[in-house]
Amino acid sequence: MYLSDMHTHSIASGHGTTCTISEMTKQAAARGLKLLGITDHGPATLAAGTPSYFRSLTFSPRKRFGVDLLYGIELNILDTEGHVDLEEELLSRLDYAIASMHAQNYRSKSRKENTLAYINAMKNPHIKILGHCDNPHYPVDYEALAVCAKKHQVLFEINEASLAPYGYRGDTTANNREILRCCAKYQVPVVLSSDSHGADHIGDFTYAAEFVHQAMFPQNLIYNNQIPKLKVFLQTR
Repeated sequence: MYLSDMHTHSIASGHGTTCTISEMTKQAAARGLKLLGITDHGPATLAAGTPSYFRSLTFSPRKRFGVDLLYGIELNILDTEGHVDLEEELLSRLDYAIASMHAQNYRSKSRKENTLAYINAMKNPHIKILGHCDNPHYPVDYEALAVCAKKHQVLFEINEASLAPYGYRGDTTANNREILRCCAKYQVPVVLSSDSHGADHIGDFTYAAEFVHQAMFPQNLIYNNQIPKLKVFLQTR
């Protein structure tokens, strides 16, 4: 059983998601989680969180239904220079940020250019997790990403929504296997993430957990259950 889920989306992300943060936290408590990260999509995503929404998160409760809460954002990487869709002043108010590529905001380029986009994004001290970089539509050099992640203290995620049958990114198995190989080689930690849009899949790591188990990935590099260490990692600039 894993005790934290750091990549989830509330009604503020759009996509037809209707659950409030309170409803999501209630579900997290029912599933035995001790820490929940709310990471709604950045403003460049259609109908997603506005700058004022992310500003207001600063004043939100830090504990609900016995679950500790961290408030972050899933940023959109916009170009090969690693620019993202929330300004520094607002990012500094959030607990952490995930950086991801989405088709609406970043058209896939060459393997070298996609890799450079992630590397430049990781230079932003607020970015602490690479979001679903297993996507086969965005080929990258995982060895180079792992070296950069080690340098800048960034986690990789093993994304349940990528590995589950209901996922839409295609076959991510080989890419996730390569992510784990490189993370083990360079001692880069990972987190299992549900990427749940709403409450339905919060804390559900059915396929991600089996994948890391089959890969014999070191437990000490999976931070979901190392909550004090995870909090420090995510909030260290």
